[in-house]
Amino acid sequence: MQSDGKVGEDIAFEYLKAQRYKVLKRNFRTRLGEIDIIALDKKTLVFVEVKYGSDDAYLRVNQSKFEKISNTANAFIKVYGDFGVERYRIDVISISKDGKINHFKDVAMDFS
Repeated sequence: MQSDGKVGEDIAFEYLKAQRYKVLKRNFRTRLGEIDIIALDKKTLVFVEVKYGSDDAYLRVNQSKFEKISNTANAFIKVYGDFGVERYRIDVISISKDGKINHFKDVAMDFS
């Protein structure tokens, strides 16, 4: 049986492919953290955090998680390069257990 996290990531992966994203890597891990999905959206490198469970699952992305994603994204770029993109962004995909998908693009975390 798959974990909830894996189920959510698989749904997000299929969703992104249907949206014509080119998925480059899944579950990129470093000592700094993990990024669920890394993809190209035209000329943008997208780092995706997937949250699964309820309609407001995205609320589980807090300042600490956002900082880990940012640091891990920098590590990814150092290892693999920037793929010649024009910009980077962090997205959050929240999936409820009934299959509702909310895609928050270019999340800016302002915790001040």
